This record gives sequence, C-alpha cells and structure tokens, in this order.
Amino acid sequence: MSESLVIVFVLYPDVTQLDFAGPAQVLARLPGASVVYASPTGGNVMTDSGFAVADTVPLTSVKGCHILCVPGGAGTGAMCADRAALAEIARLAEGARYLTSVCTGSLILGAAGLLKGKRAASHWAWRDMLPHFGATPDAARVVRDRNVFTGGGVTAGIDFALTLAAEVAGEDVAKAIQLGIEYAPAPPFDCGRPEAAPEAIRALIVSRNAARREQLRSHFANSAEAIP
Repeated sequence: MSESLVIVFVLYPDVTQLDFAGPAQVLARLPGASVVYASPTGGNVMTDSGFAVADTVPLTSVKGCHILCVPGGAGTGAMCADRAALAEIARLAEGARYLTSVCTGSLILGAAGLLKGKRAASHWAWRDMLPHFGATPDAARVVRDRNVFTGGGVTAGIDFALTLAAEVAGEDVAKAIQLGIEYAPAPPFDCGRPEAAPEAIRALIVSRNAARREQLRSHFANSAEAIP
C-alpha cells in the first residue's frame, strides 16, 4: 500500500447511498486520504435510491487498504450469499487497520466471518440478526470493539465516520471536518429511534421491512445455518 490513507468502500447493487456517501464525505477529508469505491464486478453500481455510482473498481483489483467500510442497503441479502465477494472482503480485512460498516453492512461483515465474538451495531430493524454470525448486538449509534467500528442505521454513518476520524487523526481534525460540513443535526421530529417513535410508526416500518427480512432469512439459509 502507498503512504496515503487508503479507504475502501464496498458497493454492490441496491446499496443505500447515504450509508456510504455520508462517511465518504467525512473520511475523504482526512489528511492523505485516498478513497476507493469497489464492487464485486466493477463498473457502474445502481443504488437503492435509483441512481448509479459510476466506474467502481473490481474488488479483486484492490490490493489492500487501511480502512475498509461496508455500507448496508436493500442488496444486503444478495451480498451475504455472494461467497466470492465475501472472500474478497475477508481478504481485505486481513490487512486493514480498521474494519467498519454502516447499517446492515454489519450483516455482510458477519457473513464474511469478521464479527465472531464482537459487539456490533446495525439498523434497529435488523440488529436481531447479528447473533446469527456470532456477534453481540449493541443498540448504540456507534460501536467500537477493538479495531471494528460499526454504525447504526443510515445517518449513523456520519457519526461513525467522525468517531473514526478522531481515532485516526485526532479530535481537532474531526471537529474541523464536522464544522466544514456543518454537521449540526436538528431533526424536525423526535422519531429517529425506535424507543422515541410512536408505536404506529414503528409498526409501519416493521411492516415495510417484512418482505426484506424474509428475503434475508432465505439468503442466510442458502449460505449458512438458518436464522432462528
């Protein structure tokens, strides 16, 4: 690897764009940062928001990195069943200084065998699936277990990235990045955590996710032991 800080984001069809765009905006501002967007086959990758990320490089072409980040998205299940992609993620993880994820990206890390015996975060609606991979679910927005940093759902990626930025380059650098992107969240509703949301709103999200949960269970059953 070069002397620059090589940061690899693993993208795949139906990835959630904010899962990687938020952290990328933060981590790309670290001193010496060199950001690589890689995917199982390379080329353009369609996000679950309906637009494509152009010209990603094949995972097999990435020799190594200092920071490996796996975002989540609607394509999580397919990635968990893609043995070739998981093998490449595991290969890159061996030499990475920090192994990270956002949202359901932690399930992909788990499927790659990288979370056994570790605490990890995930989106609240999918967190209960982490034990399937030998991980301990943690409800915190950002969770660190040794060199593994995991963020909760979607927007937690910015918090995770700032936490990692402070670890890598110091708090002053991280604070300067936060100010530079004017990250001062002030949501109009206190509804961003399941504990704060009204029961009807929680039930709506659970209902919307029901089909995806069954799809994930199917992928897991095909790739490993079935989730209880």
